[in-house]
Amino acid sequence: MIGYEKLTDSELWKLIKQHNEKAFRTLFDRYWSKVFTTAFKYLKDKDACSEIVNDLFLNIWNKKNQLEIESLQAYLTSAARYHVYKKLKTLKKSKLELVENYDHLDDKSENSNPIDDKIKYLELENKLDDYLKALPKRCREIFIMSRKESLSNDEIAKKLNISKRTVENQLTHALKHIRTCLKNNLVILIFIKLLDIF
Repeated sequence: MIGYEKLTDSELWKLIKQHNEKAFRTLFDRYWSKVFTTAFKYLKDKDACSEIVNDLFLNIWNKKNQLEIESLQAYLTSAARYHVYKKLKTLKKSKLELVENYDHLDDKSENSNPIDDKIKYLELENKLDDYLKALPKRCREIFIMSRKESLSNDEIAKKLNISKRTVENQLTHALKHIRTCLKNNLVILIFIKLLDIF
């Protein structure tokens, strides 16, 4: 009998793509809390976050044969942010519709809109995900393991059976690529500080 809890994410994903519901349940149990926490960090709404968790995992199950996922942890974090982004855009639109007298909105309140700030932050994070897609597969994989899964260079080298120097070189290449992509972005320093990627 398979001990599903002991399987790696990669092993679970292979079983899920074979329509294994127990493997999917194990994945859900392993990551639902992380997805919920990621969403709650922005929304502070338990019901909305629970809805995001359910929608996200349902989407994974329904599209399991179409999805190509290298790192489930990184994918789930990015997907959670995307769902939060869509929710915030909806909230922003609803909030604007409720404001009847725009004369009462001064510049200060407009510039410090927390929903706008969260949307901008999520847009930047989503841009980072897009920039990563342009990297070679191994380089992207190493960056994700380092920055999104918080593995050390030694751990990555051991896991991928490569030298620590190779890991360092690949990370240097990835960071150079991201800096180039972001060089014209006025909020790059804020972005770097928030993501702590450099």
